[in-house]
Amino acid sequence: MAGVTSLERVEALTVFLDKLVLALAKHWLLLVNLVIAIYAGLPFLAPTLMALGYTWPAKVIYTVYEPLCHQLPQRSFFLFGPRLAYPFETLQELVGPETLADDSLARAFIGNPTLGYKMAYCQRDTAMYGSMLLAGMIFGLVRRRLRPLPLAICLILLVPWAVDGLAQLVGFYESTWQLRTITGSLFGLATVWFAYPYLEAGMGELRRTVGTK
Repeated sequence: MAGVTSLERVEALTVFLDKLVLALAKHWLLLVNLVIAIYAGLPFLAPTLMALGYTWPAKVIYTVYEPLCHQLPQRSFFLFGPRLAYPFETLQELVGPETLADDSLARAFIGNPTLGYKMAYCQRDTAMYGSMLLAGMIFGLVRRRLRPLPLAICLILLVPWAVDGLAQLVGFYESTWQLRTITGSLFGLATVWFAYPYLEAGMGELRRTVGTK
């Protein structure tokens, strides 16, 4: 009797897991877009909370994203102020050079009511994850017809992102918010267009396999 009960439990667990896998295979795009939306949206929420006076939850978001992005104000978008972006020299004039004396102090500068408040990640990340979310939603409309982006073209679209980011990292030049936005957007678009059709094909095969079982 105990053996039959154990077998029934195993069968019930197997059925449950099969249904779970089938649900994930059917709704993978929704789940991925939801995760990206949360990740891309919280950095917008941080300056919004600051502007509304909810400084504690805003600073929690900034702290969570610290290991994920440098958060330098001269490379971040500002919300609720007169300008969307401030070059380093302009920020020095407005807040004083001592506020931005080194990278550690610069990262700690969130903004103020006069300038607005910076987002919790940089301009390039804003463009990358924003374009991935937008492309992911568009993919939901064309998923049955869109073919994967050829690898060679995908790599070509990633080159500007890599060159601009690396040149800035080593100090060759200071990129602009326009370049960061364009190269980040190309990265997000290329990533989704290359990867999502393969994911859709794999999930389709998984749906057929589990559905048959």
